[in-house]
Amino acid sequence: MQPHFVVLGAGIIGAAIAHRLARRGARVTVIDAGLAAHGASGRSFGWINASFYLTPAHFHLRHAAMAAHRALAVELDLPTLPPGCLWFESQGADLDAQAETLSELGYPVQVLTRAQIAALEPDLPNPPPRALRFPTESATDLAALTQRLLTSASHHGAQVWLGTPVLALHESRGRVTGVDTAQGPVQADHVILATGTATPALLAPLGLTFPMLHRPGAILRTAPVALRLSHILATPGQELRQDAMGRLLAPASANHQADSADQITDSAADLTATTLARLRAILPGQDIRAEQVLLAARPVPGDGLPAIGPVLPGLSMAVMHSGATLAPLAADLLVAELLGNHQSPELAPFRPDRLLAKS
Repeated sequence: MQPHFVVLGAGIIGAAIAHRLARRGARVTVIDAGLAAHGASGRSFGWINASFYLTPAHFHLRHAAMAAHRALAVELDLPTLPPGCLWFESQGADLDAQAETLSELGYPVQVLTRAQIAALEPDLPNPPPRALRFPTESATDLAALTQRLLTSASHHGAQVWLGTPVLALHESRGRVTGVDTAQGPVQADHVILATGTATPALLAPLGLTFPMLHRPGAILRTAPVALRLSHILATPGQELRQDAMGRLLAPASANHQADSADQITDSAADLTATTLARLRAILPGQDIRAEQVLLAARPVPGDGLPAIGPVLPGLSMAVMHSGATLAPLAADLLVAELLGNHQSPELAPFRPDRLLAKS
């Protein structure tokens, strides 16, 4: 009989892992206390990129994950991804340095003039003097992708239990053998934590501490607007993109990928007003009205880098930010290890044991 994998968490990471395990013929049960993508995955900007990174190894993991997204889109017959990002957070020497650094890493970069920017984005008022175009970057509706992956996993035999709180991990003689849920115990040959910010609380009863940074985030979604933007825009004061319905999506913190704030001190109303003001300055003359502000706690391990791999016998984890970029590759590599009994060298810098400690 195939080993039974229990995946805790029905966000983008858990859904990608369940999809890959089920496609490989494993027995899979996904368990989540809420609905699919009810946490950070349903409140994500959805930017798939490697232009933001913390270390060279992190860059290469993110860059490979972008290719994994393209492969997944073909596999699941997903819609074509948007055509790239225009980055003009800086000008002058800073822009040149960003282009040179990424080019040396092998990242596709184009340096555009104002006229070239205007040709690509004719509805963008006041284009900057120059911008970097990252043609392979894209964005996705992460909640929709999560649901699509769970549907695929179910089609291949996985069971998906939503609204099922997990009370504890069950351990016997140093090995995790299942989970205790509000509906009773579930036995497993292997449990995978794709539990984001809930991970430390699940590990604590096992005598393990796992540090995570507190990184709250907020995304503003507007009512549809008349103009059409093709690219993700990384401007000096605001990152934004437009979805298929014509709505603008904008993080409520400027340059949110590098945002290290550990609390949101403004009210939702103040966040909305400030973000709308930035959007209206970038897109003057548009009727930009708020539709929703989506708040979430981003799952960031203590050193900012992903944590993917074994924790204890019978227990692995996949906890990271940004799951929007990394989910397909993290799932591919972790599942290959779990089913093939080998180590993925790409994951060597990102093992959980660098952060785990006995409490």
